[in-house]
Amino acid sequence: MATQLDYYEVLEVSRTASAEEIKKSYRRLAMQYHPDRNQGDADAEARFKEISHAYDILKDEQKRSAYDRFGHAAFEGGGAGPGGFDFSGFGGGGGLGDIFEQMFGDMMGRRGGGQARSGNDIQTHVEITLEEAFSGVKKDVRVITRVACESCHGSGSESGASGVQTCPSCHGAGKVRAQQGFFIVERPCPTCHGTGRSVKDPCKACHGEGTVERERVVEVQVPAGVEDGTRIRMTGSGEAGANGVPPGDLYVHVSVLEHELFQRDGANVYCRVPLRMGQAALGTEIEVPVIDGSRANVKIPAGTQGGAHFRLRGKGFSVLRSSARGDMYIQVTVETPQHLTKRQRELLEEFEKEAGEDIKHSPEHTGFFRRVRDFFEGGE
Repeated sequence: MATQLDYYEVLEVSRTASAEEIKKSYRRLAMQYHPDRNQGDADAEARFKEISHAYDILKDEQKRSAYDRFGHAAFEGGGAGPGGFDFSGFGGGGGLGDIFEQMFGDMMGRRGGGQARSGNDIQTHVEITLEEAFSGVKKDVRVITRVACESCHGSGSESGASGVQTCPSCHGAGKVRAQQGFFIVERPCPTCHGTGRSVKDPCKACHGEGTVERERVVEVQVPAGVEDGTRIRMTGSGEAGANGVPPGDLYVHVSVLEHELFQRDGANVYCRVPLRMGQAALGTEIEVPVIDGSRANVKIPAGTQGGAHFRLRGKGFSVLRSSARGDMYIQVTVETPQHLTKRQRELLEEFEKEAGEDIKHSPEHTGFFRRVRDFFEGGE
């Protein structure tokens, strides 16, 4: 039997940690082990799933309370619960967590029985450019979802709201109680299936469900500074719930396309600029583009080596939900000339002859080959 990890240890917090401490630790660990930051790393992906599952339990006060009292047994289906009581006969295959939900639902503020609190959540994705990620953008996305039936206005009845009555079996509670040994257990009402309502003359268009499937266009506001892989939640833009239940949420996953000039790392932007050999040796001034559409001048000092970085403060991305802004880094590469003319070759040969082994011209080159020579001479 596999050992089950302690949820507090997974999130690296104590058992007395506050909700805010748990959230803070979760965010830190989720960022560290997120699959987008560890592509191809199966261990990181497994760790991320453990962290997410542990947080799902500990962020909920009721689930955390049940876990603190009964451990993992609080969420296992069937089998004997604490104290040797067999909970498998309570129906529905639910575990101890389901039993506590049924027994103490009213006491803890969970009303409505087995009735769904909202329609289903739906997911979609949108692609944006790096410039759009920088400035923010509105995008229209098409989703196939369930919406309130136009014929019955979501009531599910041909005669509209007047055709919907309170369920006679549960009196609108959506649940019924049954004695199970020492316990009184609440279950979804079998007559209305937990809706608490009885529909007469079901609507022919939606067959009494109150919703139909449609394609609709949703406008998504992508905020400035958004990163690749960000998930945007749009409350109430998901599927409409059956029989008047509130709609679910829409989750939009954002993909940022690669850019031909810029690479992004958090709030910072990098731009690779190739220089001719003469420019790097003699020094020059170059004009570079900035992600906001402007231009910036960068002075390149004489003798600049390949791999040098030049920092432009405040020219990077805006930090999400902040007035701060990252920096832009110019990464210099020195390009070796190709397809030389006869005269160009002569000039380079003359330069090489003049430079010789003078360490002042090429300190790294000269120093390296001197160490190579000493290595071979020392080995004889």
